[in-house]
Amino acid sequence: MPGKYKALYEYVDNRYANTVVLTFAHIEDLLGFTLPDSAHVDHAWWANNGPDHTPPPQSRSWTVASMTATPNLQAQTVVCEQAHT
Repeated sequence: MPGKYKALYEYVDNRYANTVVLTFAHIEDLLGFTLPDSAHVDHAWWANNGPDHTPPPQSRSWTVASMTATPNLQAQTVVCEQAHT
C-alpha cells in the first residue's frame, strides 16, 4: 500500500477489532497532513469505490485492509468496519 495514505492503511490493518472509530483529527495525526475540505463535507470522499468502481487513493487505505468506511460528517468521525464478503 504505497502512497500518502499508507499510515492510515497500516493503522486500520493492524487493529484486531472488527470496528475502528477514528476522528478526523486522529486520521490527520496519523497521516501528518490535513484532510482536504471535501473529506469534512462530502460523503463521496469516503466512498469505498469511485464512479468507475476503482477505489480512490484515500479509500484504498481501508479497502486494501478489507474494511469499509462510514463517515459522520457532523461528528467529524469515521467508522471503519470489517468488510463482509
